[in-house]
Amino acid sequence: MDKFKRNERLAVMTQVLTAAPNRIFTLSHFCEMFGAAKSTVSEDAAILAETMQTFGLGVVETVTGAAGGMRYRPMSQAGEGRRFVEKICDMLRTPGRVLPGGYLYFSDILSDPQLVSGMGRLFAAQYYDAGVDFVLTMETKGIPVALMTAEALHVPLIIARHSSKVYEGSAVNINYVAGKGVIETMSLSRRAVKEGGTALIVDDFMRGGGTARGMLAMLNEFNVRCAGMCFVMSLEHPVQRLVEGERALMLLGDVQDGAPVQVRVADWVN
Repeated sequence: MDKFKRNERLAVMTQVLTAAPNRIFTLSHFCEMFGAAKSTVSEDAAILAETMQTFGLGVVETVTGAAGGMRYRPMSQAGEGRRFVEKICDMLRTPGRVLPGGYLYFSDILSDPQLVSGMGRLFAAQYYDAGVDFVLTMETKGIPVALMTAEALHVPLIIARHSSKVYEGSAVNINYVAGKGVIETMSLSRRAVKEGGTALIVDDFMRGGGTARGMLAMLNEFNVRCAGMCFVMSLEHPVQRLVEGERALMLLGDVQDGAPVQVRVADWVN
């Protein structure tokens, strides 16, 4: 096997690690890839970790133990996450965002791969050490950001639906109180969730927390612990708050036709 130069090894290692965040790669994996000794790969890993830290590109960690190795975790520098979310707030403040009925249009933001990827990484950074087994979301607008969060955590995404699907097998169905007191149905395939795990709830918008409370009730049906609840946006002053402890990137104030949208970055974002 040809010998590879250090700069070549570092380039390949960077691509492999950043393409699979939070996934542990053994040193042997890279040793076989490069035909190099473990001591050489360990030196490369140390250089890569230092470079990532210096430029604020994330964290490369060494994991000890029998199943140990190295992994990459996207982490933003202090202030970078807040600047990123503030940029989205500026987009939401542009004229024409308010739709008839007092609704805020932000579907274009939820369909922008770069933006939802950044949101997912901000959420994931809060739960790297929470032992999350999967990300749970409710169809459909929350799927993109939930998927990016699941990718950053290196766990599966599971989608709760409004009705059971034949192709998903038997399912658990519950009724829950959604916005404005409407009773809706939530369905989750029995094959999708293993009992006793830990989930992270991710969704696009929280008005009062009815859907979030429904997802918590669904997790209880599977004896699954909830590590946290994350939302792209939530009302800052809801008429009624049905859940507590959620994290929203942005807090939305009053939405009125013809008036600027009142939206701000949540205090926990840094």
